[in-house]
Amino acid sequence: MSVAFTKEESAETASETLLPDRPVPEGPNLVTAEGLAALERQLAEARAAYDAAMQVEDVNERRRQAAGPFRDLRYLAERVRTAQLVPPPEQPDVVAFGSTVTFEREDGRVQTYRIVGEDEADPRAGTISFASPIARALIGKSVGDVAVVGTGEVEVTTIR
Repeated sequence: MSVAFTKEESAETASETLLPDRPVPEGPNLVTAEGLAALERQLAEARAAYDAAMQVEDVNERRRQAAGPFRDLRYLAERVRTAQLVPPPEQPDVVAFGSTVTFEREDGRVQTYRIVGEDEADPRAGTISFASPIARALIGKSVGDVAVVGTGEVEVTTIR
């Protein structure tokens, strides 16, 4: 068979399946206890997926199947290593990391979010990152305080 029809194992072939690193957010890696547990669980899952991919006999297929889990392993290992566990807020009267805050927008919409770490933020599930504009505007506020968010304002109605 001609070499033109075979894929040689080479650094070039390996680089085709080495995915770029997932971007690591700037600043501190603050996490809640639940966020740290989720990162550790995801790291274990990525490790298991990588180990399973390494069992594939065909070297090129092994590289393809291991690429995603290997990238996730690098990212998650770094996030677990740099995680700074933040205990729940002691004073529920001021919005802080870990607080669940309800606020009312100028148009009458009422929203509730828990302020958490960047890796655990999921607005559809009711969590937002402490680095998000709304969380930055709300941190330090008390019930009744108004925060400027974008071009509008929100009023803090409850803090848990």
